[in-house]
Amino acid sequence: MLRPLDPDRDGSALHAIFGDEECCTYLAGPANRSVKETVSMLREWNEGAEETTWAIVEAEDGEALGRATLIPRGRDVWEIGIMLCPTAQGRGLAAKALIEVIELGFGRLGARRIFADIDDENVASIRLFERLGFRREGLLRANWKTHIGVRDSLIMGLVDTDIRPWQD
Repeated sequence: MLRPLDPDRDGSALHAIFGDEECCTYLAGPANRSVKETVSMLREWNEGAEETTWAIVEAEDGEALGRATLIPRGRDVWEIGIMLCPTAQGRGLAAKALIEVIELGFGRLGARRIFADIDDENVASIRLFERLGFRREGLLRANWKTHIGVRDSLIMGLVDTDIRPWQD
């Protein structure tokens, strides 16, 4: 289930992701040192994206277990992103949240294409997107300079005419 992300309300819970070194391995920067830093980062990321950034929850009034977003990239193309708290992993929540976001993207937003930019060593994310029908479109070598070094990006995409496995 998704609800609008509120950085002030959700920052403390989402610090379980953004304050965790392992969770932040494939992000541009290292883990945040404090909840205050996480709230500030979420405010920055959320500014102007309030309609396309959500908290992943199990109940409407529940604590945030993750964050999902669609970022406009021009001409009906959107980038999708997701992060889930370690304690919420392994229960199918990421797939359910992504399906909801994808359906909103193609339905409400009129997306023609949705893509994910994934570190090519992030096997769990790659497998998740593959299960949802995303195709490997290309590898951008040395695309990101991050806190763990220069990284390659695997671009995975889904277009509005692709088969969506969850609809079968």
